[in-house]
Amino acid sequence: MRRRGTLVASIAGIVAGSLSGISPVQAAQPQPALTACPSNVEGKATCYRGQDANGAFYAIAVPKHWNGSLIVHAHGGPDLGEGSDPERSTSDLDRWSVMVDEGYAWAGSSYRRGGYGTRMAAADTENLRRLFVDEFGKPERTYVHGQSWGGNVAAKVVEMYGKKQGPYDGALLTNGVLAGGSRGYDYRVDLRAVYQYYCQNLPLPSEPQYPLWQGLRPTSTLTTAGLRARLQECTGYASAPQERTPLQRRNLDDILAVTHIPERTLESHLRFSVFTFRDIVHNRLGDRNPFSNDGVLYSGSHDDKALNAGVERFSADPDAQRDLSYDSDLTGQVSIPVLTMHAINDPTAFVEHEAAYRATLKNAHRDKNLVQTFTNESEHSELSNAEYANSVAALAAWVRTGKKPTPQSIASSCASFDRTYGTGCFYDADFRPLPYDSRVRPRPGGLSWPVMTASQEKSWSRLDGVGIVP
Repeated sequence: MRRRGTLVASIAGIVAGSLSGISPVQAAQPQPALTACPSNVEGKATCYRGQDANGAFYAIAVPKHWNGSLIVHAHGGPDLGEGSDPERSTSDLDRWSVMVDEGYAWAGSSYRRGGYGTRMAAADTENLRRLFVDEFGKPERTYVHGQSWGGNVAAKVVEMYGKKQGPYDGALLTNGVLAGGSRGYDYRVDLRAVYQYYCQNLPLPSEPQYPLWQGLRPTSTLTTAGLRARLQECTGYASAPQERTPLQRRNLDDILAVTHIPERTLESHLRFSVFTFRDIVHNRLGDRNPFSNDGVLYSGSHDDKALNAGVERFSADPDAQRDLSYDSDLTGQVSIPVLTMHAINDPTAFVEHEAAYRATLKNAHRDKNLVQTFTNESEHSELSNAEYANSVAALAAWVRTGKKPTPQSIASSCASFDRTYGTGCFYDADFRPLPYDSRVRPRPGGLSWPVMTASQEKSWSRLDGVGIVP
């Protein structure tokens, strides 16, 4: 391996009249600097850190026994800090050190800023791939991996840059938010409205009132600790069941039954529906509303009639909904092998996201490029390292030979990796998720996939200012 002496910009600027042409590289970039590797990679690779011309911090690891291929990683979140987090990519390298253990070079971007922006994150991911090529030469093969919201980002990378004979050879999407932004957060939209109906403390009656689709009023100083305190006051979620008051027990039971959100992740979902919604609405969409619960029939509570009569209702601004859809929804235009792995009991990105993704590719006539696997696991960010190693190997074999694997063949091959990692293989090769609308209450007219067709994406890209500003 030889590092090149300079890095040069290699792509044109933003396409005139649209945010669709977010440029991965806009100026000459400084070289990555040698750095100490995180603990799980120490002694196994040479590590680099840097910041690209758009302000995104990144981390790179090249194994001592490099197999010649690269995995570009798209992280989840989104993080809500104002700038790029210099530590995020390094911590992700430590977390997914299994990729380096398997001989792959690894590169992860922290994106150019915090906050929502799927196309921006996809462009920053592609920018890092180009930076790697400029510095180390073209890899034999390149794969993109995305976890959680990073699954949405990586799926967007596939559609934006993953053409046949293009720079990417395959994609691995794990526990991905694959329903996109305009439908993928509907259960959190419902949570925001249903929570306020029962709890009446976000906002409190004594506080300035605001529409719930804002998540939180822009000038609010509420902290995550303050949010947890209000959730505790209303539901007693952090207390043992026997310590909750009768009203807390009923509030908690109703909220969980209506929204289908697991009790153990109620706080994190509520936090997203408050703070991340504020970021989407206020910071990214100019205080326009992309969310709707109009026409949704809520059920499962102790009094559904009262709930449906009293819950706050709101309808999306069509332009705001279009901009969120353009930024994050998927068309299914997939031209390279895509392998997904999803925990069946993922409490954060429900496994039904995979049903939405399959329907998206099927109706785009591209499902021949998709293999989905499912595991009997119950965490969102922690899947077995043996399964990660097995998934990467299965994807690489598919790319190399052209022979499409099956869920059964992938499940069968995991044991050989578990002899190395000892973290277990939990595949259920026969599992198929139910449709997305079986878990998430559909909006009127919201049953067809893809949400954004390829023709819509093309027509929207010609409009001035569509999408989310990087």
